[in-house]
Amino acid sequence: MEQPGYDALAQLYADSFPAPYQCAVERRAVEAFVDEVREHDPSATVFDVGSGIGHVTADLVRWGVRTVGLEPSNGMRSIAMRTHPECHFIDDDALLARAAADIECGAILARFSLIHVPPEELPDVLAAWATRLAGGAPVLIGAQASRSADTIAFDHRVAPAWRWHPDALARLLFEAGFDEAWRMIAQADGTHRFAELHLMARRR
Repeated sequence: MEQPGYDALAQLYADSFPAPYQCAVERRAVEAFVDEVREHDPSATVFDVGSGIGHVTADLVRWGVRTVGLEPSNGMRSIAMRTHPECHFIDDDALLARAAADIECGAILARFSLIHVPPEELPDVLAAWATRLAGGAPVLIGAQASRSADTIAFDHRVAPAWRWHPDALARLLFEAGFDEAWRMIAQADGTHRFAELHLMARRR
């Protein structure tokens, strides 16, 4: 799951998106997820999958949540480490099979990173998560949303990407051993081309 496009555009990405959230719904979804983590296990380590330049990882750390940022792009990870030296970032991706393999995982946050996983490979990713998480552990997935088909490929600037219908994503999570707890949807507007989904589920 290497992302060479993010290496090439890492600094442009950092300059274009200096804030961790692009709308209030994004922030509220992460805040609600943090509440879920604290309720489940205040000492849990959150894996921020696809942590990018690290600003959301840094928010979680500031809020007192033990967090590890997983980022396969060397360029993005380098910016994260330089900008947020108080945080821990490692070279890994959604399969959690490299640097994260020996770190205990208590919850997973994946904001707009699973969109780059080909739909036929996403069940394997979710199955890998299920093997790492205890019952009740929360996961939050953020993705551009589809209103019709289960998945729709779209013209992401950096790498191949797919939008997900909320029900289709919830179904895959259920099949992997997760039960949906809640979802938030931010509608498309002048800033966002597509509606955005934030779906929180718990390991059965």
